[in-house]
Amino acid sequence: MEVGKTSRLRNLNSKVKFAIPLLGIIIFLFGCQTSGKSEKSALETTRPKIVNIINFIRLLEPRDEKITETVLFETTGKQLEIMRKFHLGGTFLLQYDALMDSRYQDLLKGLPADSFEIGAWWEIPQPLVENAGMKWRGRYPWDWHADVGFSTGYTPEEREKLVDVYMQDFKKIYGYFPKSVGSWFIDEHTLNYMYQKYGIVASCNCKDQIGTDGYTLWGGYWNQAYYPSKKNAYMPAQNEENQIPVPIFRMLGSDPVRQYDSGIGNRHQGVITLEPVYPKAGGDSAWVNWYLNEFVDGECMEFAYTQAGQENSFIWSSVEKGFQIQMPLIAQLRDQSKVKVETLSESGQWFKANYKTTPATSVTVNNDLQRDDVKTVWFNSRFYRANLFWERGTLRFRDIHLFDENVKSKYLTERANSNECFFFTLPFVDGHVWSSSKETAGLRLKAMVAGNEILIEGGKPLVSSPKNENLHISWPLKTVAGTLVMELNEKQITLKLESDEAVDWFLDMTAKTDAKLPFIKIEPAKMDCEFEGQIYTVFANKGTFSKPKQNINFRVSPSSNVIVLNLAGKNAAK
Repeated sequence: MEVGKTSRLRNLNSKVKFAIPLLGIIIFLFGCQTSGKSEKSALETTRPKIVNIINFIRLLEPRDEKITETVLFETTGKQLEIMRKFHLGGTFLLQYDALMDSRYQDLLKGLPADSFEIGAWWEIPQPLVENAGMKWRGRYPWDWHADVGFSTGYTPEEREKLVDVYMQDFKKIYGYFPKSVGSWFIDEHTLNYMYQKYGIVASCNCKDQIGTDGYTLWGGYWNQAYYPSKKNAYMPAQNEENQIPVPIFRMLGSDPVRQYDSGIGNRHQGVITLEPVYPKAGGDSAWVNWYLNEFVDGECMEFAYTQAGQENSFIWSSVEKGFQIQMPLIAQLRDQSKVKVETLSESGQWFKANYKTTPATSVTVNNDLQRDDVKTVWFNSRFYRANLFWERGTLRFRDIHLFDENVKSKYLTERANSNECFFFTLPFVDGHVWSSSKETAGLRLKAMVAGNEILIEGGKPLVSSPKNENLHISWPLKTVAGTLVMELNEKQITLKLESDEAVDWFLDMTAKTDAKLPFIKIEPAKMDCEFEGQIYTVFANKGTFSKPKQNINFRVSPSSNVIVLNLAGKNAAK
């Protein structure tokens, strides 16, 4: 998924080529031997590093006439060929029109069930709509606009009809209902219906992004997986009784350092992910090796997760290089017991067996690919997410968003009437939306030294998780004496400056001049906020909030050298 896919696909398809004849692909694939059992060997660790190889399949691509059905089929065939070459299992998700095509049926039916999974890709093409007894509103037999090609474009009753037709036809072909269903986004009504009636065990959705292809998903559980609220499939639930018991895994392998800042000041972002089509990310050997090294070595708390693979719309000539880089490296890490390669449904079943509610996890980059002075940590829980970002020796909270299971999605009962869709959580710090090319938003660590307000500088942060539910960060300081110790748990963030000297330190929030900020009332012990009509509160369990001057949005000052921010909102006491 990417910005301007129509023009992008035209550029990519100037490279269309057929590596081997179609019959040769099929003969080769079914002649290959697999060793799925060795690939699935469980890691001897309580904190597994899970890799899903997910390739999703469309029958046709109306945005470029050079991308024929044959080109798309051969792309899927080549992906499967490379996976089997390295004895890598994975998941193939079928859009309805591809599900009904005999070529894909012949290709996928004979795959060994202990290595491969066939599931559903939930984009809505014309045959599915018409077979469900509805009129097709699209411009093409598959139309990628949000009000036509995705479940958000249909009423809840229509969504159920679409699910019923897909599931029954899937069972006629494969003999069972799919366990995994993925899409850039699946609404909560559809997801819950699929669970209750057909027993799906796992789903996946797009990484966080702004404006890409008309879809905005911003502020959610960053990477890994979460149980969604019954009222909002993008919002993690806080309580078991209010969640859909189907874990949603975040797709595409987002760059933890650069993806967030991509496109600041614009209406949409670029894409910096593990997707093999991107020559400066998933298609670049240096980037892929860096990404997977940090994935394996970085502190993850409960578990780490990433999704490899690619939609067939990008065609083999464009994804071949990245695929050839990634697959042998993933196989090598698997053989070294550093990662666990499994299907999406296997990951979903493991998640459900281990977690009754969404666990706290983290994504840690200790060594950046481009700059020695950059490090970052993403923390996620069922209550909030936070991103700590170090550069040039300083620290800022680049992002803090709160989660509330009671916030209803605008698509819960109504269908989308636009070719764009928007999914948000509740912002407290937003270093992207509130920034410009000249003003970088964030909650920064500062101190008063000799009458001057300075950014505190320090050395290398040490990130660990002695107990899985807590993330511990120790940061030795340079410009002032002492060490900043931070503890992040599922409800709150604690900062403590340990020093033998008196230090006047605090956190200052700044944003671009014209930012639309949610802060409506600042009191010493709490801040009330409003976003998209939702009222929410951040509490200072220790320390105080204030607004010391015009260019500071708010300040958090410590009490006895400690700040404790409670980010559980209305759920603080639960």
